[in-house]
Amino acid sequence: MAQQFDSRDPLAPEFWSERFEKHFTPWDRAGVPKALQDFVATASHPLRTLIPGCGSGYEVACMAEAGWDVTAIDFSPAAVEAARRLQPRHAARIVQADFFSFTPAQPPDLIYERAFLCALPRDKWPAIVQRWADLLQPGALLAGFFFFDEALKGPPFGASAGTLEALLTPCFDRIDDQAVTDSVEVFAGKERWQVWRRQSV
Repeated sequence: MAQQFDSRDPLAPEFWSERFEKHFTPWDRAGVPKALQDFVATASHPLRTLIPGCGSGYEVACMAEAGWDVTAIDFSPAAVEAARRLQPRHAARIVQADFFSFTPAQPPDLIYERAFLCALPRDKWPAIVQRWADLLQPGALLAGFFFFDEALKGPPFGASAGTLEALLTPCFDRIDDQAVTDSVEVFAGKERWQVWRRQSV
């Protein structure tokens, strides 16, 4: 029997909290994707990192245990509770906050993207990209997984390659682009690992 939900607006924290509370999280791979593990392992130095829409927070542990200064945020109280429960050693790094109003204590070297852009409707994307650009200093990185699909319904809401480039290239240069081999079912065959560098202002 299909799950029944009261909240239908992915812009509302209640939408995501209801799904966490009912354990309906098909985007959650219960671990750290290989591309991120490789990125962390091969980085020349630890990066101060912000993770918007952190969900269950597996990446928080991966980065923190590599010596990175990582802050993870989510506007869903249930998501934050789940992440703190799953990552008890790093609970202080997981904060309930709205990405569009949250300002880290220091500018991040990296914003990690994992199913945050595709979680929100496409008309919200320009504001997300602008916030990424505002938070990142020139030379800082935006890295993570981008979902490519043009189905109208979501979430997840996918982009075409052209749409993503049009959104990002005014402020970012792409420096890496790789196929993903360990996607969860909902993203399988439709996501790529990409790294973008913030351009000089």
